[in-house]
Amino acid sequence: MDAIRIPKVEQVAFTKFGKTSIGTLHLTAHHFIFHYREDGEDKELWVPYPLISTVTRLPQNLQGKSPLSFNLRTFENFAFTFDNDSNSSDVFESVRALTATKSIEQLYAFFYTPNPPLPTNNGWSIYSPREEFGRMGVGTRTKAWRFTDINRDYSFCSTYPSRLVVPTKISDTTLQYGSQYRSKCRIPVLTYLHWANYGTLTRSSQPMPGLTQSRSVQDEKLIEAIFQSHWSPESRTASTPAYGATATNLIIDARPTVNAVANSAKGAGTENMDHYKDGRKVYLGIDNIHTMRDSLSKVVEALRESETLLASINSADSTNTGDLAVLDRQALRRSGWLRHLSAVMEGTVIIVKNVHINSSHVLIHCSDGWDRTAQLSAMSQLCLDPFYRTIRGFEILIEKDWLSYGHRFLDRCGHLSSPKNFVQVTQTAEPGSGAEAAQAFFTSVQNRFASNEHVKETSPIFHQFLESVRQVQRQFPERFEFNERFLRQLFYNLYSCQYGTFLFNYEKDRKVGDGQGPPPCERTVSVWDFFNSPQEVALNTNPSYDPSLDDPKGRDMGVLIPNPKNIRFWHELYGRTDEEMNGRVHAPRGPEVVGPIEGAEDDPVTDRSTTPSGAVTPSPSASTVPLASSQTLSLPLSTSRSTSPTLERGLHELSLSAPSLSLPTPSSTGHAGRDGISPAGTRSTPTRSHASSSASSPLSWSRSPDILSSSGVKSLWGKLSSNATTAISVAQNAYTGIAKDLIYATGEDNPGSQKTSELRSRDNLRAWGEEGSTASQPGAAPLPAMNLSNPWATTSGSRSAANPSLFDENPWGSPAPSNQPRADVSPVPPSLVAEPLSSLPLDPTIPTIPSRQISRPQTGAQSRSTRPRSPPPETKPAGNIDPLGVGLW
Repeated sequence: MDAIRIPKVEQVAFTKFGKTSIGTLHLTAHHFIFHYREDGEDKELWVPYPLISTVTRLPQNLQGKSPLSFNLRTFENFAFTFDNDSNSSDVFESVRALTATKSIEQLYAFFYTPNPPLPTNNGWSIYSPREEFGRMGVGTRTKAWRFTDINRDYSFCSTYPSRLVVPTKISDTTLQYGSQYRSKCRIPVLTYLHWANYGTLTRSSQPMPGLTQSRSVQDEKLIEAIFQSHWSPESRTASTPAYGATATNLIIDARPTVNAVANSAKGAGTENMDHYKDGRKVYLGIDNIHTMRDSLSKVVEALRESETLLASINSADSTNTGDLAVLDRQALRRSGWLRHLSAVMEGTVIIVKNVHINSSHVLIHCSDGWDRTAQLSAMSQLCLDPFYRTIRGFEILIEKDWLSYGHRFLDRCGHLSSPKNFVQVTQTAEPGSGAEAAQAFFTSVQNRFASNEHVKETSPIFHQFLESVRQVQRQFPERFEFNERFLRQLFYNLYSCQYGTFLFNYEKDRKVGDGQGPPPCERTVSVWDFFNSPQEVALNTNPSYDPSLDDPKGRDMGVLIPNPKNIRFWHELYGRTDEEMNGRVHAPRGPEVVGPIEGAEDDPVTDRSTTPSGAVTPSPSASTVPLASSQTLSLPLSTSRSTSPTLERGLHELSLSAPSLSLPTPSSTGHAGRDGISPAGTRSTPTRSHASSSASSPLSWSRSPDILSSSGVKSLWGKLSSNATTAISVAQNAYTGIAKDLIYATGEDNPGSQKTSELRSRDNLRAWGEEGSTASQPGAAPLPAMNLSNPWATTSGSRSAANPSLFDENPWGSPAPSNQPRADVSPVPPSLVAEPLSSLPLDPTIPTIPSRQISRPQTGAQSRSTRPRSPPPETKPAGNIDPLGVGLW
């Protein structure tokens, strides 16, 4: 209470959405309360201090009023205006001291006592690992899994729960050794056993192969036992594999490939699939916590700008503007928030189909396994199991996959606010003067370079999960027992800090504490006691819920497969209308899903060659990998690899069910760029794959069964091919222009030569950068020695035969010396064939020798292989002695 400088201020103007009301502001130890009258009714605004995001104290205006601007974590923005600057300063300093606490025990949850008491008080024990995994069938339907007490005192892994479920065949000793290979010792453990089959969801953190590509036999045996748990000898099921289980086991790496590469440099990385034979890997391309925080910040900024604009309109026009829509929907689109939600939904669909349709196993991880991993695991279970779509089941799902497995709520939500969130704007210059503008500019520069240490660990990860749940709930409104209000209330209590459920990072922090007193679970109230009170249950129950639709014998067996493209802003959460935030239906661009990957040679992250001892040497082109849709793909210019047969076979066995598309070829799509856009701006039309073409085109998409069918899923080869096409097309156009300049320099004005220069430039350019080589056309003069490398060459002197090129069938590669016509190039009529181009002179002061003065060899092959290089004859420079226009040296 010592922090409260002034407990009560009267005649305070409250402004929100452009409307102003007069009332009284009260400051208490854990809330500020504002009493005001609006539309003839008495109203109260209660705001817990942890709900405050930022407070800005503005200088006095021309009327002598001092405003304070508040921004809440619930996306509400309003301002208090005081009659004098003293009251404004006292309220500002009081709120800052009460909000920016240094200890978690100063939060409201440690002082809150329900009055009257809540009817239930078992919220902290609503989730029992033995009961929940027993409901799934662990120990009854199958004995392939067991409980282990290896972490009973949290000494094995401080961020994991005390009870873990692991394969029966794996001993605790193996777990001890295997934990050293996983970041934070977060080994693969069971989180879900599917009710319809023996497919499983397991979760972990990233492995730690590092740049040396080290491996762990114990980790490999653990994942092998997980992928074979459906036919364990101790299982009560048949001893034969479940259908499709050994063919489509997946390791889901939620990160973009570029993030996995960056983590490899820090000693971590991703699995080398050469050592995990029973599975394949898929990169989902979901961005990290910093990208998510920045994306939501752009949404918040758009909302604030609209309110500022509305307030200025109201100040200029006193008429009713309540229905005026001033929100910039394009700014909301540019934030990328919907695209990030779509990426989470995309990964959810892949996991759901692989577990339910293919009866297989999925291991999910990101970096440390407590952010993106929790999102994908919880969302997949929500779609797979109707139990988790009930109120009690959803509470257990959050307790299991978010609270017990260690999502860092304290850090991600930023419950311990920083004083840097409270800003005072000083004004010393005269309003409207140039000095004022200069000071404002200087202040903005200071803010830009100010330290963001206080927000670097915050990120709306759980908020993003709730919004993803809302997307599924909106698509299947009759399949959820709870309504939209339940999710919105859950979001409010995430930041209000009134209950102890979401205050800590790990289960150990809640159940053990710091050892200086009773654990927090005994000192605070669980949020589930509040939600399970009869009054809240009545308000949060969905009246259209129909549990009969989840009949296991029904059409979809109670399993939901949402549409990742049907994504809209959760407008109720942001306090806006659907029309204002979403407008017409807009489908965000999906993520770039890379995979499935069966071996290291297919993986854009792991190294390409393995030494006999099992250590893999770092790849020099590790950074040139297929990236997420928000990244730029960089192709290695000097090295490339062919599409391996294992990846081709994996695509067929997994039967990716995106629309049946064949890979683009020069004859069908031309020079198609990224996303099928040609350089001319026209979209290339993909060729439909027929039954007869599947054998000849092993990389073409097929239709059944479709585990990666949602949208936006592209093959690794298709991505590389489309980008290479665009890059090489641009390069060809550039070199064609040089060829035309050379024609003009030789004095040839034959129109036919200009027409055929582009056709011949490909062969002429083959020798660029190859010392000692000559032009491929008969009669061409030898090219000068140039210290350049040919980025389009398909072979290299240092490349071994065992390392084929990725572009073995690249129509833009250098053709082999042959008299046979190319199948993909139409023959050139003899009437259009012009004389070959002259080579570049060895010295710019020496003119280009006309082709008629050079004796032609018998064949082009002899010219390239047997004809010795001879210096150009000594001739007097005639005409233009600077054919390239670069000036004399």
